[in-house]
Amino acid sequence: MATYIVGDIQGCLAELEQLLIRVDFDPLNDELWLAGDLVARGPQSLATLRYVRSLGSQAQIVLGNHDLHLIAAWLGFAKVKKKDQTAAILSAPDCDELMHWLRHQPLIVEHPQHQFIMVHAGISPQWAPQQALQLAEEVHQVLRGEHYAEFFQHMYGDLPNAWSDDLAGFARLRFIVNVLTRMRYCYADGSLDFQNKQPPQSNTNVSLKPWFEIEGPHIGAQPILFGHWAALMGATNRRDVIGLDTGCVWGNQLTMIRWQDQTLFSQSSLSQRTA
Repeated sequence: MATYIVGDIQGCLAELEQLLIRVDFDPLNDELWLAGDLVARGPQSLATLRYVRSLGSQAQIVLGNHDLHLIAAWLGFAKVKKKDQTAAILSAPDCDELMHWLRHQPLIVEHPQHQFIMVHAGISPQWAPQQALQLAEEVHQVLRGEHYAEFFQHMYGDLPNAWSDDLAGFARLRFIVNVLTRMRYCYADGSLDFQNKQPPQSNTNVSLKPWFEIEGPHIGAQPILFGHWAALMGATNRRDVIGLDTGCVWGNQLTMIRWQDQTLFSQSSLSQRTA
């Protein structure tokens, strides 16, 4: 059995299918792990959700910011962005089934055998991986509970931008979600910045560093695989933190790693898309 981990699909199902053909993916025996943002600006978001759901327990996903935004739009607390191609999902006959399936997915997961962590954006420099898993479970309980809609009413916002054990209520949940699904840069104390989306080599703010370059308990204990930051083009230059978003939806590539031998596979975008 092989374990494959894939970066942001964002509705680029054709590229994912090409990768799976190339590695002779066996849905009965192999595992497919997906680092969030299944949907948004690619042409096949609805088909992507249906395909991943059809894999059952052989597929493991984490929620990304675009996935959460889609659920919020379904509930009427957000609007579908003009650049997104998710309107077909909201009008599909199986929309409710797909959204309930999606809201039951986690924000961060640990592989039971290989012990790597998969998350969409990253882990706060103030948290150890196991603490991140515990904090995410607080959000999971709300998303899977009967009052999940109330959370989406309060999900949006950049504050609080710093962690404290004293955070409570929706402020606490919002910070956890923002770390796991939106984070790129942090200050040395671990506080978040949401404005800078440039690759590190273009960053001119010396006070900001990528979350994985800040010293803290989040790094070193377990390998972390993440997506979200297409401008990185997957380049973290380290084995303990592996970025997998290589911007397929922007006309670049979809990237997948086979965990057992650390082999990378890539598929070029099959249609040119622009921001």
